[in-house]
Amino acid sequence: MEKELLLISDKESFMTNAIKDNLTSAGFGVGFCSPYVNELNKISKYPIVLLYLGDYVDKVGEGLTYLKDRIVEDEARLFMVGSNDEIKSARAFLPDAIITRTFERPLNVKDLVEAMNETSELIEAEGEKKRILVVDDDPVMLRTIKGWLEGTYQVTMVNSGMNAITYLAKNKPDLILLDYEMPVVTGAKVLEMIRSEVTTASLPVIFLTSKSDKESVMEVLKLKPEGYLLKTMTPGEILQSLEDFFVKQKSRS
Repeated sequence: MEKELLLISDKESFMTNAIKDNLTSAGFGVGFCSPYVNELNKISKYPIVLLYLGDYVDKVGEGLTYLKDRIVEDEARLFMVGSNDEIKSARAFLPDAIITRTFERPLNVKDLVEAMNETSELIEAEGEKKRILVVDDDPVMLRTIKGWLEGTYQVTMVNSGMNAITYLAKNKPDLILLDYEMPVVTGAKVLEMIRSEVTTASLPVIFLTSKSDKESVMEVLKLKPEGYLLKTMTPGEILQSLEDFFVKQKSRS
């Protein structure tokens, strides 16, 4: 697989050129663009995005918000390089859930290149894994589930029902784990929207719920998902349930 990476900064500098030269020497095809909406469409070509921060961060909020959406939609891996203050400012627009790793300056370029190589190899390996979209408004729950699943599955996380619908317009995961009790747009409403579109109607959905009483479970099952998982289940129980689901799905096909 050809290794590709997009370097984003407000301008080319001695440091960005040094990063580009070292990545090129390591076999990467490196693109470059500025952090503005009209340039960020280039992201779709690149599985890895490296955002080199500077004192421009507070001036490009619109671009960083757009970058967040594109990282989720295109399933890119986002890395950031900057000072501690710059990284904190960027996190106002780019939530932890979509940031793979940050590097503080002064930067060890060798460490950066090594991380990019490891990520490229991981992306290639994940091409063989089942893809799961996890939808939950609780960032702690998102990170927890990702930690449980990412060794076995390719995991994408979104924090709202509408972000899930936006993601599904371009991507078709093998399974959706959907929080039933989300505010604003509930899990039930999201499932209704998924089922109403021809392109997503057949995508399997398993609800995540914290309620285990009989009445709540029956309400969930009335919507005819592929099943439900309790958030109180152990990591082993959840992994076994997912393995059982994919085995049954394979036998049906």
